[in-house]
Amino acid sequence: MASALLEGKFADIEARKLKLEACRKFGYKIGTDEKGKPIHIAEYRDPETREVVAQHLRYQDKEMPWRGEPKRAGLFGQTVWGGGGKRLIITEGEIDCITVAQVLGLKWPVVSIKSGAPNAAKDIKAQINYVESFDEVVLMFDMDEVGQKAALEVSAILTPGKCKIASLPYKDANECLQRGRTEDIVNASWNAQPARPDGVAMLHEIFDEIIKPIEAGFPWVFKPMTDWTYGRRLGEIIGFGAGTGVGKTDFFTQQITYDVTELKQQVGVIFLEQVRGETANRIAGKLKGKAFHIPDGSWKDIDRVAALRELADMKRVHLYNSFGKSDWERIKQIIRHLALNDGVKLFYLDHLTALADPASERESLEVIMEELASLAQQLQIVIHYISHLSTPEKGSHEEGAHVSLKHFKGARAIGFWTHFAFGLERNKVHEDPAQRCIMTVRCIKDRLTGRGDGQTMLLRYNSKTCRLELMSNSNQYGGVDFSQEDESAPSLSHSDMDGQSNDQQDDPLPF
Repeated sequence: MASALLEGKFADIEARKLKLEACRKFGYKIGTDEKGKPIHIAEYRDPETREVVAQHLRYQDKEMPWRGEPKRAGLFGQTVWGGGGKRLIITEGEIDCITVAQVLGLKWPVVSIKSGAPNAAKDIKAQINYVESFDEVVLMFDMDEVGQKAALEVSAILTPGKCKIASLPYKDANECLQRGRTEDIVNASWNAQPARPDGVAMLHEIFDEIIKPIEAGFPWVFKPMTDWTYGRRLGEIIGFGAGTGVGKTDFFTQQITYDVTELKQQVGVIFLEQVRGETANRIAGKLKGKAFHIPDGSWKDIDRVAALRELADMKRVHLYNSFGKSDWERIKQIIRHLALNDGVKLFYLDHLTALADPASERESLEVIMEELASLAQQLQIVIHYISHLSTPEKGSHEEGAHVSLKHFKGARAIGFWTHFAFGLERNKVHEDPAQRCIMTVRCIKDRLTGRGDGQTMLLRYNSKTCRLELMSNSNQYGGVDFSQEDESAPSLSHSDMDGQSNDQQDDPLPF
């Protein structure tokens, strides 16, 4: 049970040269504990409800216990200022926070981390959307080694170019105030230097970094793609293009299921044109080899609910509900939050084109792609995205026309920023029902080695298992062997997906 909050009063704090007005603005009181010991009481509020949920106490011996529910609390002073604005100053403690705000006339937003320098990055991550809502962030931490190390750690999680680090002549802002050096605090806030260096380093300075082993990335559900790409590495963005109804969602949900069950990874799913319920049922269907999203009578609802429960209990799938809104700024916040707070490394975005401004599609896609690539590098995540396609020179993508990189909407930016790009091709209206079930996956961009360019594999939809299966002789268009039949639903592992497909179907299900 949380300890009870204490009463206190607002007053000048002469020993710290803090004025009553500033203390009142931040909810910083003086009082006594149950044993009559004098204390300072820093009130912390819930950022959503704005109610006081915790108190950080300061004793004369510098002991600083908590009261209430500190996990619910935002940064100290966060609710004093509205989100967004030109500049936000962040200090290492409550007294320094009030000090800086007081010196600046209580006009500029100043907040403090909650738990000291070693936990600074954690505190900022928890309120990252608030901090990122400001154009510029100035870190005015203590001038000791611990404080400056914490400042660099915090700067690394903020948008490049946003963060600056202030330098003071004494240990902290309040010591400057006590020494009558208020001008040093003002100058430090305005003359703070960019936190990030220009990126140039001598080779010997980064030697430990560059000798790290060269390793393969996360494998794909289909082994040929892993062979072409050497896996999916953190910091990469990977694009997929296909015609309408060719099977993009089916491919994505099967890969997501593999990531969650076989790789045991946290996955962020941002499907902008599909409600969360359908997405969840599709993923659960891939897990159990059933088309749970289609009421075709082939499955029992008790089995569907059990599969969803099993998937939910894994606690690895994060689904975003767009409510019909496709705003890139909002999606950036979602990706950043999931990466920093929930440890999500693999993201699936369907589809990129929905985020573009219809009035300037090409220009807006160029901005989005640049920022998408920056997010992937900064957060060390993998972003898989789907792009809509323009009409090909001959035929249509819905009739199996080859996908080229130039067909991607915003192709110039996609070609520049994307690490790997794949085309998904299927003739939906082929006269042979069996051929309608066959999808070609074509690698159309390989930035890593170029060896994957032009590689293809064939996948076939098995209506009994509701999964895509790798076909034998997959790197060529002829001689596909369906002779081996197996009634059981295959697992999603490489070993089972790397052989022959099962059961040729005369009446293919739609993708």
